[in-house]
Amino acid sequence: MSEPLYDEVRNWLRKAQHDLASARKLSQRPDPYLDTAVYHCQQAAEKAVKGFLTLHENRFERTHDVEVLVSLAAGIEPRFAQWVGAGQMLTPYAAIYRYPGDMLEPDQSEFDEALQMAEGLVAFVLSVLPAEVQPEGI
Repeated sequence: MSEPLYDEVRNWLRKAQHDLASARKLSQRPDPYLDTAVYHCQQAAEKAVKGFLTLHENRFERTHDVEVLVSLAAGIEPRFAQWVGAGQMLTPYAAIYRYPGDMLEPDQSEFDEALQMAEGLVAFVLSVLPAEVQPEGI
């Protein structure tokens, strides 16, 4: 495989790591922003799976649907199937709290669950990728 492809994969993974770090920072007390933090959980999962799909040169539609992306990835690596539920859980956070509505932000336990799912999915993606595409510092 080519170095430009590896660089693209690394960039997806770096962005995923930055989203996780942002989620953690935004959730810190005494003044947490859980609406924005939970959005970054969804983004981290989405970008990590897109990195995996990119490595395998699997084209994906422009989507924020983590479940769809995980299902595509499961066609390449069957162990992704165990993450479909995480995809279902995380996908709504792409938009649900981003605009005014009935619910302005998640409670702490909802955020904690989203962070745990995102961290787990990102770690899984990293575990199935070769060392050559792992970003530095991970």
